[in-house]
Amino acid sequence: MIIANEWAEKLDAALDKAKAIALLKGAVARNSITGNEANFTAFLNDEMLKRGCSPQTEEFLPGRPNIWGARTGTGTGKGKRLQFIGHTDTVHVEGWSAHWAGTSREDPFGGAIVDDAMWGRGVTDLKGGICAALSALDLLDTAGISLTGDVAFAFVGDEESGEDGSGVSAGIDHWTRKVQSGEIARPDFAIYVEPTNLSVYAAQIGFFIADVTVSGRSAYFGRPDLGLDALKATHSILAKVWQHAETRQSLTPHPLTGQSSVLVTGLQGGGYIAVPGECRFSVIGSLRPGDTIDQAVAEFEAAVRAAPNEDGIEIDIRYPAGRDHPRGGTAAEISTTLPEIDLLISTISSAKPKLGHISGAPFWSESSFLINKLGVPTVYCAPGDIACCHTPQEHLSLEEYFTAIRAYARFMVAYCGTSET
Repeated sequence: MIIANEWAEKLDAALDKAKAIALLKGAVARNSITGNEANFTAFLNDEMLKRGCSPQTEEFLPGRPNIWGARTGTGTGKGKRLQFIGHTDTVHVEGWSAHWAGTSREDPFGGAIVDDAMWGRGVTDLKGGICAALSALDLLDTAGISLTGDVAFAFVGDEESGEDGSGVSAGIDHWTRKVQSGEIARPDFAIYVEPTNLSVYAAQIGFFIADVTVSGRSAYFGRPDLGLDALKATHSILAKVWQHAETRQSLTPHPLTGQSSVLVTGLQGGGYIAVPGECRFSVIGSLRPGDTIDQAVAEFEAAVRAAPNEDGIEIDIRYPAGRDHPRGGTAAEISTTLPEIDLLISTISSAKPKLGHISGAPFWSESSFLINKLGVPTVYCAPGDIACCHTPQEHLSLEEYFTAIRAYARFMVAYCGTSET
């Protein structure tokens, strides 16, 4: 349904900005660097209880819980089920306090408000989206609106990479398996609250990361004839990799996510007064929706092994960043003509004109678990600019945060329906 102006005005009038800010500030205050998700999950448990969401928690790894729950609608299971989902963990805070020393922003968990924005680790990635979704329920309650369908929430850990032994999407994998088994109800449509400046991302790239070790045989510099030069071999291999990268970049760009790529991100070798016996380099490849990781990896490995090298040179390729695939994260997309997308865009633009454009994610997150494993149409849509994330510049415009709350509340009404309609 399209939400009537009188309903929109009723919801807008119900927004308590001070309460919404307090919720977001409380979320930022909970240090939840990957591995420490329980600190934030405990906060969410209390907030979900207050909003009648019947939260449940379960550890996906020891000491690291997921949390999920739902506001059940009046339709007794006959209405639509809308899912909001996001990750509870954040990246590290190294360098933050030094960058902002002596200012109100020095504490990365302080939630300082400067220039009409809240600053802190995780405020945009992605506690702003989580808090906007929960705050939308407050608008419904204050306005006295009961939904026919269900609004479900799932907040999972282990999305961010960078901490040893973590960042493999163990949290959402755990939640996905529970949906597959029927322990958690399958949603009809999902919004993953990665920051998009309230654009609607209907597609995301896929990726693989490869660590390549080239081994030869070290020898004294005065007797290079006794060695096998791993650095020289690597030079030959990299020439083939860069040639392959040019081929990938020449492929037809995806209309939402653009070109695919293969990028060499690091190189290490040599350094001694000897023939280099070992050299290492790392590569990240991005995939267009429609590309498969298996095919992309096969083409990459073919390029690596096509390089001419001396007998005895050995090449080892490993893939350290498996997500929903052992060698990386799969690309995903849904049709941009789905009525849910039109409805979401219309509710966003009604909350603030000129927002709510369709686009694609130039990053990988976890929508592919829902789209590819569960068959659930899923988009990214949340306040904030991802360009400031993972840096000491992470902040969220309060005006955009309030707009997200209003837009989410409108979409809940429009998608789930109400007893009055």
